[in-house]
Amino acid sequence: MRTPWTGVGTALVTPFTKSGELDEPAVRRLGRRQIDAGIHFLVPCGTTGENPTLSLAERVRIVEILVDEAGGKAPILAGAGGYDTREIIHLAAEMLRAGASGLLSVTPYYNKPTQEGLYQHFQAIAESTPLPIILYNVPSRTGINLEPVTVARLAAVPNIVGIKEASGNISQMCDLCHMVPSEFIVLSGDDAVTLPLMAVGGRGVISVASNEMPAEMAQMVEAAERGDFAAARRVHERILPLMQINFVESNPGPVKCAMAAMGLIEEQYRLPMVPPRPESKARINRVLHALELLRATAPHAS
Repeated sequence: MRTPWTGVGTALVTPFTKSGELDEPAVRRLGRRQIDAGIHFLVPCGTTGENPTLSLAERVRIVEILVDEAGGKAPILAGAGGYDTREIIHLAAEMLRAGASGLLSVTPYYNKPTQEGLYQHFQAIAESTPLPIILYNVPSRTGINLEPVTVARLAAVPNIVGIKEASGNISQMCDLCHMVPSEFIVLSGDDAVTLPLMAVGGRGVISVASNEMPAEMAQMVEAAERGDFAAARRVHERILPLMQINFVESNPGPVKCAMAAMGLIEEQYRLPMVPPRPESKARINRVLHALELLRATAPHAS
């Protein structure tokens, strides 16, 4: 039996209608597509899901839909992070009521707490909920780095069970894997470095590219879990251009653009996010064409 929160979790985009509302049927379709492709867990309402622009009611509804669609086949790790500890404690309670199986909680952004502040922030959230928590470290977005020594302290909190590590610092990732207990789950927050991290003890990835290619991401990580890094590298080599093009501009612009071109969603964003520039779209489409994603997917049906 798979250990919860290992393997591939998809950082789901949030689909919107042409009028800018939450596209509930598309949320359901995307969730079903992921589950049918063999993804291991779903991660809605994170940065890739444009969570800063989602209302509390929308976040709750997205989780409710995915819990219903998954039917127990894949757990839901709901985004619940921010810079106000009290607000996140309230959000955690709402995610629990909506049926989430766990929480992904990003470090506070903008207010730049100290390492002690980060520790107390996550400890307070953990003490408020029975749900397991995956920490999320992404300094390029938040302006603060959750250091390995602080993660090791937090690993002693019973329901803090892992971290999505997106520092981009391989040396820090190695230190992290060395310093935390063996049962503490270290996941890549960057598709392109999933295999290097797994080689030193990582347990998978919370992925953007699996929005587009869920089966292939699952195959890559499962091969690495078996120790078959030759097979994992073959998949990685094939889809690396997609992993890279997803960040040609700020996430989730490129991945939503790609999914629209694949016929999966309407290409709709909420300000301040906007569509990628024409030259970026051309590059995205070239990668999709090379991977045969444009013609392999039926046109989007509203």
